[in-house]
Amino acid sequence: MATNNKTYKKSYFISDVHLGVPDYENSLIREKKMVKWLLSIEPYAENLFILGDIFDMWFDYKQVVPKGYVRLLGQLAKMSDAGIKIHYFIGNHDMWIFDYFEQEIGLKVYREPKEFILNNKKFLMGHGDGLGPGDAKYKFLKSIFASNINQWLFARLHPNFALGIAQYFSRRSRISNGNFIEHYQGDDDEMLFQYCKAELRKEHYDYFVFGHRHIAMDKELNNNSRYINLGEWVKNPHIGEFDGEQFKLIKIN
Repeated sequence: MATNNKTYKKSYFISDVHLGVPDYENSLIREKKMVKWLLSIEPYAENLFILGDIFDMWFDYKQVVPKGYVRLLGQLAKMSDAGIKIHYFIGNHDMWIFDYFEQEIGLKVYREPKEFILNNKKFLMGHGDGLGPGDAKYKFLKSIFASNINQWLFARLHPNFALGIAQYFSRRSRISNGNFIEHYQGDDDEMLFQYCKAELRKEHYDYFVFGHRHIAMDKELNNNSRYINLGEWVKNPHIGEFDGEQFKLIKIN
């Protein structure tokens, strides 16, 4: 991954790896693939933006770390120690990440979309769930799971029992069962596309980068602005790469 740009290191983007499903064996293959990719970009990366749902389920306990993912967490810690800035946006499957990754790995956690300026290009990025018009049912359910009281109650359960319940429902999900092929609904019905258009009417952004939709796409919003969705890693893994001039959506073979 050599680069001719000697003054600007690259920024990389990834989302929706959904580690943990559909089973241990397949999740481990995906984790190793992600770690291999992280190793390949390590010499060139200034920023790594993780846009949510890297884990299909996670819960931060004060004294307990969920079992698994040591290869990934170790590699992220190594990159952070080397000075690479790692930004983690909470997704709808890993919304119960609190402060463990910040304290142990040194990455920065965000719960809402955030603006970044990268080499004079203006980005707005986040996971993407609950943005845009409609989807009142999901937004209501998200408010329940995001409730501090409900999080406190869940933490009172023994981890074996609590995580067992969470894993049971996780492995009954569409993405776990392979029945999650998404189709673009058209510009008028795509909530994230409409969200980007609405934000663009308020102020200019060169790039909107999100995950959540499980559809890898790069769409023009106007002549100077693009909406990128990073897709998912269970069937069709993609990553984003920004070299300081251009953003590329790249399929991982």
